[in-house]
Amino acid sequence: MKTIAVQVGKIVIGGGSAIAIQSMINTPTRDVKRTVQQAEELIEAGSELVRITVNTPEAAQAVPYIKEQLVLDGYEDVPLIGDFHYNGHLLLTRYKGCAEYLDKYRINPGNVGFGDKHNYNFGLMVDVANQFKKPIRIGVNWGSLDQDLFTKMMDENGKRKQPKGDRDVVIDAMVESAIRSAQLAEKLGMPSNRIILSVKMSEVQDMVKAYQLLHKKLQQMRKPYPLHLGLTEAGAGMRGAISSSAALAILLQQGIGDTIRISLTPTPDRPRTDEVEACKLLLQTMGIRSFKPLVTSCPGCGRTSNEFYQKLAQEVNRHIEKKMKNWKEQYPGVEKLIISVMGCVVNGPGESKHADIGISLPGDMEKPVAHVYKDQTLFKTLQGKRITEEFIVLLDDYICKRFS
Repeated sequence: MKTIAVQVGKIVIGGGSAIAIQSMINTPTRDVKRTVQQAEELIEAGSELVRITVNTPEAAQAVPYIKEQLVLDGYEDVPLIGDFHYNGHLLLTRYKGCAEYLDKYRINPGNVGFGDKHNYNFGLMVDVANQFKKPIRIGVNWGSLDQDLFTKMMDENGKRKQPKGDRDVVIDAMVESAIRSAQLAEKLGMPSNRIILSVKMSEVQDMVKAYQLLHKKLQQMRKPYPLHLGLTEAGAGMRGAISSSAALAILLQQGIGDTIRISLTPTPDRPRTDEVEACKLLLQTMGIRSFKPLVTSCPGCGRTSNEFYQKLAQEVNRHIEKKMKNWKEQYPGVEKLIISVMGCVVNGPGESKHADIGISLPGDMEKPVAHVYKDQTLFKTLQGKRITEEFIVLLDDYICKRFS
């Protein structure tokens, strides 16, 4: 069963549309200049939706200026999402410009209010969304789970003959919170084609279970709201990228998920755009979407103790990054190209033949020649000191002839 299509600005989430990439800005929203700058960097990197924190009156007042500047700079097609916690009902009702200029509201049902205030505050946010015809994401996080609901479910679990473990009750409570909130939103007049759900956790296996259970229940209810996938706190660098990829890959392979974010802890010397690049690589390596030519390169062994093939792979990747913007305009389809850079004759010829264009370099013991293959056929042999430059010329020529 296809998920429901939800229009977010000019992007469609769900309904069989391409899985969309999201990212979140980490500048203070009140700082319009810095927020716009980072938003544009993320968009240029490939983020198809960008989210900003709206946590203070100053942040809410800045939203129209941020959106207007993005439009002036030519980024009007990328939706701007507001992330609300605790006081979203106040900010959305008091600052109409904020409510109007955002393309979607993210609501956390775990902290919209407690006790009698919960449904009332949630209803205020839904009313504003209905007034401006904005979609919402009901984003449940295990770190801010609705404690009233969780306590009730823990009490019920304790009365069972065979109680579940605490972690399983947490998962059940998250899924229940998402479903109940969606049902409440619809009861308040929100159409089902303006609702997106998420149940984010930090642990990979728990997060996977939560989304699988939510997906199953929504299918049974015949309410297949689109799902936003992601870990809440994945970590920094390689740890964050790997844990996110492990979780998301399982779900995407099962057909679960309509939009993704890989949340990476910022590293001082690394750009915020790393999380966008991680999303693109995940989707492309899984064969779901294509963004730029992929370079398959040799991992190296004792037969390739020289660094030449490593440097060649780096140069080819740099060349792709440098040329990709123009290639995308000139050569539609180039993003699906597969290039192979291999270090020796063991797997080199075979891998190169499987690629669209590839080079099999000599290892330490073989003859000092490099075979170039294109379209599964040996095309040319290179040798000497200009192998890198000559291969890049051959690559450019191949792309021009194939994709013009």
